[in-house]
Formats: sequence, structure tokens, C-alpha cells
Amino acid sequence: MSPAKTMSQSKAMGQSKATAQVTCQSKAEPQSVSGLPRLHKVLAAAGVASRRAAEEMIARGRVQVDGVVVREMGVRVDPDNAVIHVDGMRLELRSDVEHLALNKPRGVHSTMSDDRGRPCVGDYVADRAQRLFHVGRLDADTEGLLLLTNDGDLAHRLMHPSYRVLKTYLAEVPGPVPRSLGRTLRAGVHFDDGPVAVDGFRVVQAMPGKALVEVVLHEGRKHIVRRLLAEVGHPVLRLVRTAIADVRLGEQRPGTVRVLSRPEVGALNRAVGR
Repeated sequence: MSPAKTMSQSKAMGQSKATAQVTCQSKAEPQSVSGLPRLHKVLAAAGVASRRAAEEMIARGRVQVDGVVVREMGVRVDPDNAVIHVDGMRLELRSDVEHLALNKPRGVHSTMSDDRGRPCVGDYVADRAQRLFHVGRLDADTEGLLLLTNDGDLAHRLMHPSYRVLKTYLAEVPGPVPRSLGRTLRAGVHFDDGPVAVDGFRVVQAMPGKALVEVVLHEGRKHIVRRLLAEVGHPVLRLVRTAIADVRLGEQRPGTVRVLSRPEVGALNRAVGR
């Protein structure tokens, strides 16, 4: 047998042995993994379902871990690092992450502190253990939904224009409002800093001398709703943000803070592709 052939056979045997070792290691649980919780227990702890129901969800292929559908029972996961989706909705498993909704009253500034002593958003979460920040801003005269969180990645995505996250506003404006106004706003209005077009517009209520209109857009430029409506001849008298993506203000009272529900957090994650 030639030396070259002997070396080739030895190399092949070495590769075969290495492959066998990797296969054996993949079948056995590494010591670092064995202490982690099983997937169905993680789902139950997150409030998704009971352990038995979570097992059924896994078996039906409704659960993904790090982008891979898991159907096998007993898989262990790291809740602090794994990205888990159920029915396409991402779960927030970190216990130290907070997502809050504030109904910001008129006259409150969108800052976490104010060196001039003016009322600000930070006043409403001063007793929270986590260091929170507001997601975007509402000017002092604008009321309504403002999100607060310590989830930096989610906040960045929600504010970034490339994700086109929709915000909904109710505006009280001088009336009457012509039926053509919606077409005008959807076609776009030109400003020095670029054109702006709404994603949705409707008249909610017509009243003597004024109207209540709903404006939906993904733009985040400063005062953009006020600028838009003033440009088309209907300057804002009162402005309230009522929704961000699928998170809605609803009947939440002004000046109150509430914790977002798991479906609401999932909807925000879905809106920004997480």
C-alpha cells in the first residue's frame, strides 16, 4: 500500500471518528444545558398556556425557538437568550423588561426630567425600579398614548422610519371638512423637508363649526399632524394619539400608566419584524 493511500485512509478514519463523536454529543445533553428549563415549562411560566396545553402547541408546530419550529418534547431553552415565537408572536421572557402605556395629559412634556420644574413624563414612572425611557415624543399640547420601556432594541425599531409603524390620532379641527380632504392628504402634501402622505384619514364626527377627524400615518417628523392639517386649511384645535400599531389607548384615563399585555407586546414586536 502506498504512503499516500495510507495517509488518505487514516484521514478518512479520523474524520469518521470525529463525526461519530459530534453525533454522540448532539444526542446527549451537555451539562450546561441540562440545568435549563424545558420549553413547555417556559411557555407555561410566561402565561401562554398550561404545561399540558403548551405541550400540545409544541406538538402541532406552533412554537419556534430561534427561528426553528420545535415539535420535540423535552427541549431545553435559555429564557434569557432564546427568541421564542408562538403562532408568530414573539414572547418577552426577560423579567426585568417593562413595557408601559401612559395616557399623557395636555401640558406634560415628553422628557424623563425637566430642569425648569415643568410636569414631565418621568413624573409618572418615578417610583419604578427599572430605568425607563419614552418611545418617541408627543409635544406638550398633544395628549394620548405614549409608550415607555427599557427595551432599547424595540424602542429603536418603533421609532425608526424604515419600519413604518402606524400611529393613529384624533384631531379636532375647524369645519366643515370637505370630502376631498382625504384624497388630498393621501396624495401627499409637500414641505421644505420633503413630502408627507397619510396612510389613512376619515371624518369621525361633524359638528357645527368644527369636526373630529382620524389621521393614520407612519411619519415621525416633529409636529407632523399639526403641520399637515394646518397646510390644508384645518389647523388643529386639539390632538390626541389613540394608537401605536395595535396598541390602543381605549378607555385609559389621562395621567394613568398601565402595563402592556402579552398580546400587545407581541403585536409591537410583530410590527417591527422581531
